[in-house]
Amino acid sequence: MFSGERSEPASLQRSDSHIRLQDVLDLLAKSQPGADLEKVKQAYVFSAKVHHKQTRLSGEPYLFHPLNVAWLIARMNLDDVSVITALLHDTLEDSLTQAEELEKLFGPVVRFLVEGVTKLARVSFHSGGERQAENVRKMLVAMAHDLRVIFVKLADRLHNMRTLEALEPAKRAAVSQETLDIYAPLANRLGIQWIRSELEDWAFRWLHPRQFEEVAEKLSNFCLERETYIADVVGVLKKVLEDNQIEAEVSGRIKHPYSIYRKMQLKHVDFDQIYDIIAFRVVPRTVDDCYRVLGLLHAMWKPVVGRFKDYIAMPKINRYQSLHTTVLGPGGERVEIQIRTRDMHRVAEQGVAAHWAYKEGVRDVDRKKDLSQFTWLRELIEQYKDVRDPAEFLENVKVDLFSDEVFVFTPQGDVKALPFGATALDFAYLVHTQVGHHCVGAKVNGKIAPLRQKLKNGDTVEILTRPDQKPSKDWLAFVKTTSARNKIRSVIRAEERKRSEEIGRELLEKESKRRGVNLQRAWKAGAVGDAARDLGFKDAQELMIALGYGRLQVSRVIERLAPDKKTESAPPAAEVKVEPTEAAFRKPGKKSKSGILVQGLDDVMVHFAKCCNPILGDELVGIVTRGRGVTVHVRTCRRLSEADPERRIDVRWDMEAAVTRAVSLRVSCDDRPGLLANISNVLSDAGVNITQVAAKVVDVGSAVVLLKIAVESLDQLQKMIQKLERVKGVNRVERMQG
Repeated sequence: MFSGERSEPASLQRSDSHIRLQDVLDLLAKSQPGADLEKVKQAYVFSAKVHHKQTRLSGEPYLFHPLNVAWLIARMNLDDVSVITALLHDTLEDSLTQAEELEKLFGPVVRFLVEGVTKLARVSFHSGGERQAENVRKMLVAMAHDLRVIFVKLADRLHNMRTLEALEPAKRAAVSQETLDIYAPLANRLGIQWIRSELEDWAFRWLHPRQFEEVAEKLSNFCLERETYIADVVGVLKKVLEDNQIEAEVSGRIKHPYSIYRKMQLKHVDFDQIYDIIAFRVVPRTVDDCYRVLGLLHAMWKPVVGRFKDYIAMPKINRYQSLHTTVLGPGGERVEIQIRTRDMHRVAEQGVAAHWAYKEGVRDVDRKKDLSQFTWLRELIEQYKDVRDPAEFLENVKVDLFSDEVFVFTPQGDVKALPFGATALDFAYLVHTQVGHHCVGAKVNGKIAPLRQKLKNGDTVEILTRPDQKPSKDWLAFVKTTSARNKIRSVIRAEERKRSEEIGRELLEKESKRRGVNLQRAWKAGAVGDAARDLGFKDAQELMIALGYGRLQVSRVIERLAPDKKTESAPPAAEVKVEPTEAAFRKPGKKSKSGILVQGLDDVMVHFAKCCNPILGDELVGIVTRGRGVTVHVRTCRRLSEADPERRIDVRWDMEAAVTRAVSLRVSCDDRPGLLANISNVLSDAGVNITQVAAKVVDVGSAVVLLKIAVESLDQLQKMIQKLERVKGVNRVERMQG
């Protein structure tokens, strides 16, 4: 019925302890006749030796993991070096093996690839966010040199996801979320759809087990109910092709569970309201036949307006090519059909790996030419090289990896590709940085449009500029692309730094006069520069900027410039004018009860950001705000990307302070009597206070409950979410931030 292509939950494969080295060698010999099988055997023996007596959390011998990864690599038809790397990929991290030893035994390329795959386990970071960011950064840089790094990493992650049940729930959830955020989108950008689908389904299964089982069961029932209909459609398609003498393969497939679940969440609908669960595929021999098939389908069944896409004429960035159309098929039901040649199908399934051949005789120049077609990867590296904050780095990576594309035209008819959701402002920066900096508006299809207008496929865009226009901080609220965002931030930060330097100089001059310090003499003698270095700054300019931002108190600089003035008594309070930046660090009255320590202090004026609403257990970042003290954000808050890194300050939770914080929850549920009472009872039994509640029906049989509850920590919140999701009729519970 499905030509072996059914993507049911049952197809999720677990770790296969029956895989043997010979299975890997057989696959490799079939796809790579010139492969060095003896070297592969040597790598297997070496891996077995260094992982001897090591076991995984599941209790199985550790060697099963690299062997499974090697089998996945061989299944992708990659070369012997890739398979060797897979067998050795954990030797640097999980054994005493040194990189020099790998190079001596297996060569410099294998060493480079293994180092690229290896996590930075031996490096100390301040937070899990920093570790994750640096792991991803290192992986992307290694990918830019050799894509085999990411092939092995994806295979490694896939096998880990298959065996994740051995981990504790919190760790399992963290790995699954990282898989959804980073690795599944990477597989998609590289066009390796079977890995992407399986990674998403495993992450879905571990993150939302109840919802996964519900979708899986409904998919299984759907397959049984629609078996005859699917067979009929396939039969009709084959008959039409045969009558018109077009040789082609026809098949149907069920979309995988996570894609169904994601569509349900995005559209706020039930499973029964998803109409494109089945997709049919026609694979003819030539491009001409693809368009002939399209014409025949549209002549036979009425096409649905707005549901046709030509990825043959305009391939996706990952080289995916296909014709997509949705028609009203038998019985007036919507039928989604994809049409592509056999070569296009091979690339659609295997992506980059389908043509990334490392065989004897392939010249380096040919490999570079192949890699040159993945300019998005090098652009990714270039855009992120100066991003220091780990949260901002990861957020940018997620945005760029998840984005689909739209194609728009310049007035001259040139085609420009932008991520889905991109605005006229993104287009302006894509044309040229200076065009972006000075743009004041746009014309879309000949009509005046605001800069924030989102672009659609086929739009013709003309940018309007003015010489005196400058980038605005407000632009960051709607700009989509990382490139445009970074260029806007760069200008805004430069202006803020300049203004802060001026403020810092003014503050130092006023305090010097008050203390009787000859500041002009100190500048000439180089004492200000010396003071800057003593306080940990590169030079006097950086010191002035820190003073202007409020990250440093002026009194500390004066103490360095004139130690004898250190103990000088201050004049009466009425005579002292407190500058706004210093006021950020002063809080009148008694000790702060916010539960936040700022650089080890407990008497700082603190505000919690409303955009992310931190609670105990969240990783934090502080932003100095003139006149308002320190605003505390969750480290992953998107609004942090709009703040100047110079304003950031270390903050942490005061573990001795007991602070209750309000958190908003969105509960997606069935519309049934008594459900709200059940939800309230669960929270009441747990001793959690509800401060606000609202409920509304969003569709037939579906409702949303918005709750505001008081919790003491992230751990307590997560337990409450788990309890609520066990209530019959509750489909999903989300923490609302922003």
